[in-house]
Amino acid sequence: MVLDSLRGRRRRLPCSLWFLLLFAAGGLVLFIHQRDLSEMVQQQGPGVKLGSTPRQSRETLSTQDRERSKSDNYQDHPAAEGILSSPIPPMQFPHFEENRQTATPGSREQDIGSLHVSKRQRKLLKTSPPIQQNNNSVSSSSSSSSSSSVSSSSSTYMGSFSPETWKKLSDILEARRQLMKEMCAKYKSSISRTITRHHVKHLFVEDKYKLLYCQVPKAGCSNWKRTLMVLAGQAPNPQSIKHDTVHYGHHLKKLDSFDRQGIMHRLETYTKVMFVREPLERMVSAYRDKFENPNNYYHSLFGKPIISKYRVNPSWAALKTGSGVTFKEFVQYLLDVHRPVGMDIHWEQANQLCNPCLIDYDFIGKFENMEEESNFLLRLTGAPSNLTLPSFKDRNPTDKRTSMQITQKYFTQVSALERQRVYDFYYMDYLMFNYSKPFKDLY
Repeated sequence: MVLDSLRGRRRRLPCSLWFLLLFAAGGLVLFIHQRDLSEMVQQQGPGVKLGSTPRQSRETLSTQDRERSKSDNYQDHPAAEGILSSPIPPMQFPHFEENRQTATPGSREQDIGSLHVSKRQRKLLKTSPPIQQNNNSVSSSSSSSSSSSVSSSSSTYMGSFSPETWKKLSDILEARRQLMKEMCAKYKSSISRTITRHHVKHLFVEDKYKLLYCQVPKAGCSNWKRTLMVLAGQAPNPQSIKHDTVHYGHHLKKLDSFDRQGIMHRLETYTKVMFVREPLERMVSAYRDKFENPNNYYHSLFGKPIISKYRVNPSWAALKTGSGVTFKEFVQYLLDVHRPVGMDIHWEQANQLCNPCLIDYDFIGKFENMEEESNFLLRLTGAPSNLTLPSFKDRNPTDKRTSMQITQKYFTQVSALERQRVYDFYYMDYLMFNYSKPFKDLY
């Protein structure tokens, strides 16, 4: 009996060993499978969360939307002109590549490869205003990139640019376009793909050289309008065109003035251009231009309500004229969710003016490198070789151009919290156009 018991144990012992071996093999397979999954997730690109869409909310949205609807004053178009069925496919979001271009020297851009969005910044992105919709629907899709891509241009247009400079600028501009698409894919993926007349109201048209230029005031806007007028044959040279002729002469056509076929044809085939500027520097430039110099329109429309709401014990003269708005009062107005007067194109965010997540811009230039990049674009479009972008300052010519040093000096007049909130207000511009923080204490 004892012998039989020992034999039984010998038979059961190998079964226990087989069970342990099978358990270990199963664990090894599971480990390999999880490792493969983690590698797949890493290949999806930085910051991309599959199946997730960020909320697009802000406590100021309803106020801003009301303000914009009051200021737009659009006329309704006939039903036949209202909705445009577009053959243009939606903006193609890029594959996320490891190779990145470095920043343009002097542009205060971050190296694109080092761009990182913190957890706090992702929360901040929830406050970005959504792209506004309008009943006058123009298209149900985004404009695709035109056939005259920067990177595939013929060397016959190089002009005074060396092949090395031409390639450098082409690579930088293409990197900006790819970064824009990545930011739109991350943070604006839930927006409607419908392009309305409202979205193209800031685009100017030059038909001869097939250009669409989105104006961003205080980013070389006046001189670019002069150049467009010369391209259209309306003036012999940019220097001969006065400021009021540029802005109030109605010599340039706007894209929203065309019928549905005209709008979509140009979005599909023309070179789409926008120039941007360091956001806080642009905002200070707008303040200096509109409030520190004589300007009856801005002093009356904006100065009076700003002084009335934010100044303690304002004088009768200040309330009557609206002159003398301080920078701190201007910042208070900008950050107020219940502003006494609406926004203005001169300090509105660039991404709200040009809607780069709906319109696939072929050329995103920087004010900080305006001369070189503008002349590169002119050669790219086949403009006359003697035509270059003017660099003169015709409004308040005795004032120094607003620089980052001047910008930092103005921001010493406000608190650290207000400085942070202004940065937050323009944060989407900083992200989309790859500008570095203007102050070290910002987070």
